[in-house]
Amino acid sequence: MSPQPSPRRVRNLAAALLALTAAAALTACQDGKPDSAKSPSSAASDGSSSSAASGANGGGTGTGSQSAGGSANTSGQPTAARGAASTDHSSNRCTAASLRMSLGQPDQGAGNIRYALTFTNSGKASCTLRGFPGVSLLAKDGQAVGKPATREGAAGAAVTLAPGKSAHAVLHTITKGMKGSGCWPAGASVQAFPPGSKESMTARASGLQVCGDEFSVTALAPGAAA
Repeated sequence: MSPQPSPRRVRNLAAALLALTAAAALTACQDGKPDSAKSPSSAASDGSSSSAASGANGGGTGTGSQSAGGSANTSGQPTAARGAASTDHSSNRCTAASLRMSLGQPDQGAGNIRYALTFTNSGKASCTLRGFPGVSLLAKDGQAVGKPATREGAAGAAVTLAPGKSAHAVLHTITKGMKGSGCWPAGASVQAFPPGSKESMTARASGLQVCGDEFSVTALAPGAAA
């Protein structure tokens, strides 16, 4: 018959078993804890990665955006043309949506070539235009040709357009050979931002070609050009 273990040995064995049980339970708990229970250093590392990814995604979105009223090209010239337009905060100013635009035939004389750029109120209410439109030439693929037109002369007074009535500005360049800087490629269309507008309008360029780097636009005047 085997000897019975002493009471002290029984207590020691019980304590050892209790310690092993507690250690196993602690290990299981740690293995199954959620991501939110990670150590502070691990959480900080994850947060930095998330912020970097968010920033990268934001930058990508920003790169792909375009300004209202701009054309599909990314040359930046249409934006410059919008910036060249006069600012008009009139409550009843004419918007691109309520206008129709056309470019007249060239008027040549004494080495100068001028084109009338006419805006007609196609809406149902009167509206006003004041100052300079922002004007650029565009190629067939929509890319800007050269630089936007510079302003020529004074801004003038506001022009009120009743439905169906028009106002016009005059585009100016010079004939080939007048200055030694040559000519830009001929534009396929004219892009214009009415004063105060963030939206552009286009019209056929009627063979408009800028020479001698001379390209300007006057302020809007009442009526269609003669």
